[in-house]
Amino acid sequence: MSLLFRFGSILFAASLLGNVALSGEPTAVTVYKSPTCGCCSKWVKHLEANGFSVETHDVRDVTPIKLANGVPRGLSSCHTALVEGYVVEGHVPAADVIQLLDERPSIVGLAVPGMPIGSPGMEGPRPERYSVMSFDAEGQVEVFASHGP
Repeated sequence: MSLLFRFGSILFAASLLGNVALSGEPTAVTVYKSPTCGCCSKWVKHLEANGFSVETHDVRDVTPIKLANGVPRGLSSCHTALVEGYVVEGHVPAADVIQLLDERPSIVGLAVPGMPIGSPGMEGPRPERYSVMSFDAEGQVEVFASHGP
């Protein structure tokens, strides 16, 4: 087996891991949530199942965290996460967080406003279509990804 083939195989395997650094360490995510929110805990499990290392902080009011990190009021949800300089607001799928970290766009973060049924942590019998929004420091909001039926 050639050295080039082995190197290519290693790069392919690393690309599949997405959010795992070449050092083998999972990407750290810090989540601020209410201590009684079950859907937030389910979202944390979704991230962990996708290879992230998650540290949670139960807080009485997540609003100050949102404001301090530039989350627009209209994009608010039930929990706020910080990952490698980005804000992740609400039930954003892990695949979108991985894409964010791979592409590194010049934005503040991603958000799924509200709590749409069918988003990670909000699974239900009738999933709805929802969008993951990107937002920047100038107030620009755009669709980053769409999910659902």
